[in-house]
Amino acid sequence: MKLNKQRRIENKTNYKKRLILLKGNSPRLVVRKTGRYILIQIIESKNAQDKVVHSVNTRDLLEHDWPKEKSGSLKSLPASYLAGYLLGKKAKDIKKRLILDTGLIPNTKGSRIYAAVKGISDSGLKINFDEKVIPSKDRLEGKHSKLDSIFNKVKGGLK
Repeated sequence: MKLNKQRRIENKTNYKKRLILLKGNSPRLVVRKTGRYILIQIIESKNAQDKVVHSVNTRDLLEHDWPKEKSGSLKSLPASYLAGYLLGKKAKDIKKRLILDTGLIPNTKGSRIYAAVKGISDSGLKINFDEKVIPSKDRLEGKHSKLDSIFNKVKGGLK
């Protein structure tokens, strides 16, 4: 009888996927959703030891003119895009192509994960993705939830 590893039992790690990512020897873009925020990290692995090189939380947008009264929307598509854009601006020293690591989160077309990927790509970093899974421009800019004025103000401050 084969026993599963503890982190697999707890639904925290997919070891087959992790092994493939480690063999790639490229920095990984990790996007994680919490109850209130979205965390985006660039992680490099050396000898199966992970090191966070750059990290951005959507909470960081509050320092870039995101209004505090709209802090409940820090898990939205525009916030995810802007956090990815901010991380891309911070991580200009990364020259290798990034690999998206979604972990155990299922891939859903138009999700916040892909909004963050689009933000990273628009900031100038290289990452492979299919344009079909990216949310529409109107949704990225927040026109569906009346966040477009906030989006334009924050993005203008990030350039």
